[in-house]
Amino acid sequence: MRLYLLPLSTRRTLLYAQRLNVVTASQDRGYLDRGTVWAAKTWASWEKQDSGWKRKVVDYGNYAFRRIPYQEWGLKSVPPLSTRRRADELGGREKVELCYPSTVIPHAKAEGILRTLATERQSMHRQKLIWCCIGMPISIPFALVPVIPNLPFFYLLYRAWSHWRAIAGGKHIQWLLEKKLVKPAPTKILDDLYASHAATPEETHNKEQTLLTQKEVQTFSSNLDIPALEIELERAIWQVEQSLKDPNQETPNDTAAGAGAEKSDTTASPPPENKSDKKKDQ
Repeated sequence: MRLYLLPLSTRRTLLYAQRLNVVTASQDRGYLDRGTVWAAKTWASWEKQDSGWKRKVVDYGNYAFRRIPYQEWGLKSVPPLSTRRRADELGGREKVELCYPSTVIPHAKAEGILRTLATERQSMHRQKLIWCCIGMPISIPFALVPVIPNLPFFYLLYRAWSHWRAIAGGKHIQWLLEKKLVKPAPTKILDDLYASHAATPEETHNKEQTLLTQKEVQTFSSNLDIPALEIELERAIWQVEQSLKDPNQETPNDTAAGAGAEKSDTTASPPPENKSDKKKDQ
């Protein structure tokens, strides 16, 4: 597994986990993985509809998905720590590399940033998971609506699963850091990409500055040979750009990259949760 730290601005970083040994045989998948695959196929088939309620559900769903914080999507990309995976990582059969641009993120800060991203939103995910579980029984009467499925129930079910996966991903990273199984790997290809395409990581007048824009998304995903990264970067950059346009948006508490990374130590205890991210969550 490779963990990527991709600075989006001088204060925010996207975490993305690339799974190198993915189980493809259906008989080796758990019930949760099978359910996830089934849901993905169903959603893909609905997207092919030209009109009707299925098409409308997809349109509204994609609108809502885009507003789920990119930090949550990043943690969800990290697989839960199963017994088999724990044994493989402890035994050295599965290496975990932490890839990042050393020209933007100092080597001494990389693991601290990873720890912050893994821990800063855990209590929020637990709280929202509880509320989703409370809301699911309340939404059951919507099943009486003919033809259309119980959309409120399935939405709450999805959000509960999403928060659980984010919690599980964060715990997996914390465990890897505690066991010292994460190998920092400054990546030349990322250094070259940020040198060629990203803005200079400096803040003027103590104001957060973006490093990546939408025009770099395809270049990054193709050069790293990670097609799935394209949608993750597109969504994350869009959210950062929207937050910077809002004058009432609070500045993120964590210092993720660039000049700001030299000013404060992210290896210290995790900062308080960002209230502005809570307002974005669905």
